[in-house]
Amino acid sequence: MAHDKDDTFGPGDASRERAVPSGRLARFGTFGRLVGGVAGGMAAEGARRLTSGERISTRDLILTPGNVRRMTDKLSHLRGAAMKMGQMISLDSGDFLPPELSDILARLRDQANFMPTKQLDMVLREEWGSDWRKRFKWFNPRPIAAASIGQVHKAMTRDGQELAIKVQYPGVAKSIDSDVDNVMTLLKVAGFAPPELEMDKLLDAAKRQLHEEADYQREGAQMKLYREQLADTPGFVVPQLHEDLTRGSILAMSFEEGVPIERLEDEPAERRDEIFGNLLELVSRELFDFGVMQTDPNFANFRYRPATGELILLDFGACREVDPAVSNGYRGMLKAGLEGNRDEVREATIEAGFMMPIVAEKHPQSVNKMIDIVIDQMREDKPFDFADRGFVYLLREEGFAIAQDKDTWAFPPIETLFVQRKVSGMALLGTRLKAKVNIRRMTEEILASTTPMPVERAA
Repeated sequence: MAHDKDDTFGPGDASRERAVPSGRLARFGTFGRLVGGVAGGMAAEGARRLTSGERISTRDLILTPGNVRRMTDKLSHLRGAAMKMGQMISLDSGDFLPPELSDILARLRDQANFMPTKQLDMVLREEWGSDWRKRFKWFNPRPIAAASIGQVHKAMTRDGQELAIKVQYPGVAKSIDSDVDNVMTLLKVAGFAPPELEMDKLLDAAKRQLHEEADYQREGAQMKLYREQLADTPGFVVPQLHEDLTRGSILAMSFEEGVPIERLEDEPAERRDEIFGNLLELVSRELFDFGVMQTDPNFANFRYRPATGELILLDFGACREVDPAVSNGYRGMLKAGLEGNRDEVREATIEAGFMMPIVAEKHPQSVNKMIDIVIDQMREDKPFDFADRGFVYLLREEGFAIAQDKDTWAFPPIETLFVQRKVSGMALLGTRLKAKVNIRRMTEEILASTTPMPVERAA
């Protein structure tokens, strides 16, 4: 991992030592206390409103300031899948969530609780043995970063290698399935999970991804793969895996100095455009060349080196193979878009699973207008301004009627969902950085330099 000194928790910040509930009963009890506290808060708020003659709605009763604090506090205490689910929902759906829920999820992203030294030592003893300290010249017990599944420490080996070591919270891997179920129950109770949608497939996919992210040896293998793929590509740095120290719940890698990618906001426009363009090219290579994509677009997974202009890539737990049908579906849409062929774009979109046929059947005018907006944007031979959100509002305006039609509500194929999550996240980063990139030329280049992926045929 790459972190600068500004990321190290200091005595004046909001971070705190807090033991992670590791047993199944302890975690279930925390969820139980959360539900009980929320219910108590609802009852108190309902009584207050009745007394004052105010209107009562279930959502208003749930989202009181006290309940917001309870949900944030308990989910951040649990960490693991509970906290990760909140972060995933926030990143994917931030524009569409009630502001109160968005606030809860934003606070979850910023939480910086970390394991007490005693609990940390317990994890390290289990993985490295009781004499683990002999492996290092020094090991800083104060983490330089804390996230949903683990926290990162800085250390130096006996032979002078400076490392970043990610240590998984105890009990997180074993509690993934129950945590996801409990979080979804909480969302349903609060009215945030649309009853019209079948959630089972989404929950199963979330559980699979979280189990993969909790396997640090798997993540280490993915990090090695990316380091090999990008060895001859200037502008990117991938940490080197320290295999001898890596275990299922410990990931050891070279420490790479860098600053948050958001610091690019302070750089000249030319550098912002160049570096973000490099990142978009990487996403294109993942989709059309590598056949593997890191599907978590969290900004914290990218660091920046001002001196060299390099990007440091982090967190490979969410890497997954790209379904050839999804890759070829994107290729078909982009090719038809460059040619300005609305009908082929629509057919490719349906074939790839991005849009259900019933949407085009029931709302042909809106669909055609949305396709025309996208085609007009991507065909212009000039830098696309990611900070100009005008076309987004046009798309949203056309899509409003579709969004209200519950007959058309459906999740796209799961593999499509993960890729779309990465693409959407990159668009948000481009907006944040006010970047400008010639999308048409980049699309032409990537399509010309790659070929469709072979799709296995069923026997």
